[in-house]
Amino acid sequence: MVKLDLCPGGGFETRMREDGGEFRPHVEGCFLEILPEARLVFTTVLTEGWRPAEPWLALTAIITFEAEGGGTRYSARVLHRNAADSKKHEDMGFQEGWGTAIDQLAAFVGRSS
Repeated sequence: MVKLDLCPGGGFETRMREDGGEFRPHVEGCFLEILPEARLVFTTVLTEGWRPAEPWLALTAIITFEAEGGGTRYSARVLHRNAADSKKHEDMGFQEGWGTAIDQLAAFVGRSS
């Protein structure tokens, strides 16, 4: 993570690394909605301060957290600008990458309980 300003209109910037250590393109975006312990919405078609962007991969993500039983249901929905962007994201390993992130989150929560 290069930048993380967790508020509506705040920006984020990440840098991803391939297994071999080579950097992939970075991702910049803007948080649209922050509801603590409930909902996080961000997009790559805007950057910090609501500035329009032309990202290499256009998406909007909606992450929700809901109490369920003795735990929390985590849901992630990703919207793409068009079918080509959706396919590009899928070809990059979208499901694997986001699955790894949720596995890491579950491990973290397990250690801190």
